[in-house]
Amino acid sequence: CLWPSSTTPYNISKSPWKAGKGDMVKAFETACRMAGLKFGVYCSPWDRNNPLYGTPAYVKIYRQQLKELYTGYGELFMSWHDGANGGSGYYGGRRDTTTIDRSVYYGWDTTWAMTRKLQPKATIFSDVGPDVRWVGNEEGAAGETSWATFFPYPVEGKTTTGPGDLKSDNLTSGERNGKYWTPAECDVPLRPGWFYHPEQNNRVKTPEQLFQIYLRSVGRGANLDLGISPDTRGLLHENDVKALEGFGKMLSATFENNLAKTSSLGNKELLDNDRYSYATGSEFTLEWKDVQYFDLIRIRENIKMGQRIDSVVAEIWKDGKWLKIATATSIGSSRIMHFDMAATRKLRIRVVGAAAPAMISEIGVFRKASGY
Repeated sequence: CLWPSSTTPYNISKSPWKAGKGDMVKAFETACRMAGLKFGVYCSPWDRNNPLYGTPAYVKIYRQQLKELYTGYGELFMSWHDGANGGSGYYGGRRDTTTIDRSVYYGWDTTWAMTRKLQPKATIFSDVGPDVRWVGNEEGAAGETSWATFFPYPVEGKTTTGPGDLKSDNLTSGERNGKYWTPAECDVPLRPGWFYHPEQNNRVKTPEQLFQIYLRSVGRGANLDLGISPDTRGLLHENDVKALEGFGKMLSATFENNLAKTSSLGNKELLDNDRYSYATGSEFTLEWKDVQYFDLIRIRENIKMGQRIDSVVAEIWKDGKWLKIATATSIGSSRIMHFDMAATRKLRIRVVGAAAPAMISEIGVFRKASGY
């Protein structure tokens, strides 16, 4: 445990760091608050150091660890959970195979009731939600069609659902008529894996690779969870920092200039940067005095009113007729369509499938930045 937990001696107080007086969770929380970032925690339910793992006694220990995290580090924005579970390996120093039924062993309903009580504003993540669902892969990619609405289906032979016990068919795409609003979170490591290895220092994803991941996650209405691993100094390696800085600059340079704001588009609620002001309608035309060059279109819905649009088409006026340049299915909180560079003085966005009325909160037109 990276904090001085009372539940096990296998915690940071036994580390030489700060002579055993350190608390890395507190240090990280403090750094997040100073940087204006929200702070959340992930405490793995799979503790192979604990010899009681696999018994009911261990679940009480795990919940006590969560309680310490929930009560000692201020308001959390997320409590992150996965389906980590038993198997072959070392448990409390002994080599063994421990098998658990993860759909019932951890007692998630009871655990998450504690989350709601102690951290009522924390979003709970797991592949069953209940607030945010896993996207079903570790490639950072939501489905081309990605609904925030969802229903968790247990694997065959299970009567209950818990992290790791879902059929994966609909995790990536969601469901058009899903019972719950459970948007996807797309997790992907900056390196080939989740932890630091010096031999991977030259295998860090480039800004361009990260931008393409951004298009497949945020650009499909999901959240991006980018895994970053400190090196043995407790710092980010120089190559990681370079990639992240390049990615950040690329995002800023790409999206700082919305060409739609210089067009004739009269729907001001589509241009005001308010995610919840909206225009209704099925067709929007943007015109410019001069030819514009762009290869990205971003459309957002007012998701307070649900995810309503099934499909949309973007067309440019060329050679006296409308030419289709991009299509998209689900929109949701954000849909970014990427296509070959277009050159035109007139752009038309048509909603061709929706629950009426479609409520669009933004139309943005951009040119992808390069050189990072």
